[in-house]
Amino acid sequence: MSPSSAVPHLVVVAMFPGVDTLDVTGPAEVFAMADRFLGGRAGYEVRLAGERRGPVPTFSGVRLCVEELFSEQRGTIDTLLVPGRMLLGPEGPVPQVDAGVVTWLREAGPRAGRVASVCAGAHVTAAAGLLDGHRATTHWATAGRLAADHPGIRVEPDPIFVRSGRMWTSAGVTSSMDLALALVAEDHGDELALEVARAMVMYLQRPGGQSQFSVPLAQRPGGRQDIRGLRLWIGEHLDADLSVPALAARMAMSERNFARVFRAETGSTPGAFVEGMRLEAARRLLERTSRLPSDIARACGFRSVETLHRVFRDRLGITPGEYRSRFRTAAPA
Repeated sequence: MSPSSAVPHLVVVAMFPGVDTLDVTGPAEVFAMADRFLGGRAGYEVRLAGERRGPVPTFSGVRLCVEELFSEQRGTIDTLLVPGRMLLGPEGPVPQVDAGVVTWLREAGPRAGRVASVCAGAHVTAAAGLLDGHRATTHWATAGRLAADHPGIRVEPDPIFVRSGRMWTSAGVTSSMDLALALVAEDHGDELALEVARAMVMYLQRPGGQSQFSVPLAQRPGGRQDIRGLRLWIGEHLDADLSVPALAARMAMSERNFARVFRAETGSTPGAFVEGMRLEAARRLLERTSRLPSDIARACGFRSVETLHRVFRDRLGITPGEYRSRFRTAAPA
């Protein structure tokens, strides 16, 4: 949308019972704040649409009022926002797919300017067939299910949000606001997005490639005490030789058996786990200290500062310097 456009950018939110409140209100607040800074210029018009008019109960118990029906959305939709909902099952969070929303998305999605799915909303958008052939993300706890249910989607479980053509997807609940901020930047430029971020005390355009979770949180707990102990030992000895041969020898296993057992227990290869732990440590040092990248690379077990840069680019999409400038949490030590 051109910043000088006289017509408001229409955002239609697909509502259904039990939707996560912040999936809806978070982006709405970002768009409203953008309107405030735009002054007299046309900004955003947010509409809540559903199968029925009236109050819709959300996961938190707060009721949001739907004033328009899906069947009434016949004109141009600039942004179609798909929020999500998850229930806690015996094996973890289970995304909920509302059949009514899926049916409407199949009709409205192809004619929308862009489709933005928040958190578990990606499962709804995927069920409508809109994400086939695209890159996408979702809440880390349901990313595996999304990939298994929809093999035609390239699921990326780590980023906070992903853009693939006119399809946008975001991770866990609060990342909905990062996604909305990126949409504002696309519509009106970085300067307005930065003003909105400052006013809302948000990260100044947190990059989409920023990881949505830490390595320990991402890994399965596992049942073997020896593998649990090894994982703790790795975290305390990141500058040691953590190659498969060295770790297998420490566990008194053959390399092949060790790699098989480790993956079965953690869901990750030894190499990927070690690299992730080293990256996690480097992130903490960049956030909390003023140590040079070369010192951080050495302390975290990377062979060189070039390797540190490569891992940051590959996993987060930014350099160590950019990460530090955006995510430093305290006065450097």
